[in-house]
Amino acid sequence: MDISDTLEPKSDQLDAVELLSGPRIFTIESVSRGNEEQPVNLFLKDFPRPWRPGKSMRRVLVACWGADASQYVGRRVELFCDPDVRFGGSAVGGTRVSRLSHIDKKKSVPLLVARGKSAVFHVDPLPAAAPPNPNAERIAALRDEWKDAEPDRRAVIEAEVAELSKATS
Repeated sequence: MDISDTLEPKSDQLDAVELLSGPRIFTIESVSRGNEEQPVNLFLKDFPRPWRPGKSMRRVLVACWGADASQYVGRRVELFCDPDVRFGGSAVGGTRVSRLSHIDKKKSVPLLVARGKSAVFHVDPLPAAAPPNPNAERIAALRDEWKDAEPDRRAVIEAEVAELSKATS
């Protein structure tokens, strides 16, 4: 019996705990205004709930991408769980940006980390996503066929896969 579905948070947003297994890359699908406490909703492709960045991460986004959040749509962000994020004096963990698309070099953003204490936060560029291979399905089918093919047919399959692979690189 698989119980992994019971681990899903009951939250209405992306939580840092969902990044405990490692950083994840998301594409921003849309942006909307939130409420006074969480003023920005960044809706992510292939994720069911929005990311609501805290003030520090909103400052990082503005420093790197500008204040016009409508320009964020289609851009990519790599998020991770930083266990050192503090709230109310305790280290509770939080969601942080590690890399962003649409920046050409590493960015350093000064942030307040506690009352009267600042630190510099670093963001690395996130390379552009490789475009999907339009021949991927045909290549996969040929590789499946190759497993049971005669030697002569295997040679033909290998040549076709090489040609399809070359056409997309």
